[in-house]
Amino acid sequence: MSIREERKTEPVEEYYTWTGKARGWLLKHLPADKLLPQDQPSYVASWIYVFGMGAIVSLVFILFSGVVLSLNGPAWYHVSDFGHFVNSVHLWSVELFFITMVVHLWGKYWMAAWRGGRTLTWITGMGAFLVSIVAAFTGYLLQTNFDSQWIAFEGKDALNASGIGAWFNVANLGQIFGFHIVLLPLLVGAVVALHVILVRMHGVVPPIDAAETDAQLSGTDRTEATR
Repeated sequence: MSIREERKTEPVEEYYTWTGKARGWLLKHLPADKLLPQDQPSYVASWIYVFGMGAIVSLVFILFSGVVLSLNGPAWYHVSDFGHFVNSVHLWSVELFFITMVVHLWGKYWMAAWRGGRTLTWITGMGAFLVSIVAAFTGYLLQTNFDSQWIAFEGKDALNASGIGAWFNVANLGQIFGFHIVLLPLLVGAVVALHVILVRMHGVVPPIDAAETDAQLSGTDRTEATR
């Protein structure tokens, strides 16, 4: 009996509870070989993905240094040498995060990365960028210096004019603190995690000039594809 015939005779598991259906959906759309692949096509060896990974590593440093800063309060880094160091790590991690993310996004734009049913992957990448801008803005307001106060009141006028100043009051330090250390980091982390999962589900977009008969796309030459 051939392998194909053996697979046809295997019993098909039925899922009748929501947990079982969820497991079935995950096994179908995100099996272990997609979640943690051992091999990747050779076109994944590109600098554009190094910048994408750099953004994720920067985000980890941002979250870790942000936790240390939040545990010590918004004014701690003004009076502590170690606070200055942690705040500098936080600041430069944010700078590196935006640089690597923008390069990654621009590169993927010119690669038309939404091809092949990857539209949601592209949208989540752009969503992570937009939410990160709001997170960075609230972080700037938490500097608790004259610059942040001036920008807060200038921004308050703009937000009031747009009609959202009633629930997003940038002059309220406590509210901005909650947005910056709880809501926005959770949102950024969730969107980035969803983006990575979608990349695993749909795979990395092949080059525009790749032919549909390319061995790496058809999966007929995995050994050659990993070189």
